[in-house]
Amino acid sequence: MDHRLAGIVACPVCHGKLDYYPQEQELICKPDGLAFPIQDGIPVLLENEARSLTAEER
Repeated sequence: MDHRLAGIVACPVCHGKLDYYPQEQELICKPDGLAFPIQDGIPVLLENEARSLTAEER
């Protein structure tokens, strides 16, 4: 995923900042505790596709 795109996209739930984790291929919203996957370089910003963060990840 392009780093410029990571700076533009926002959480679809709270509209807050998403942190890009290239190793995991995820965009993470810490306030909501959600990790959105990146598939084939495209962020999947659907709440029902996100996984919940573990207590350690928060």
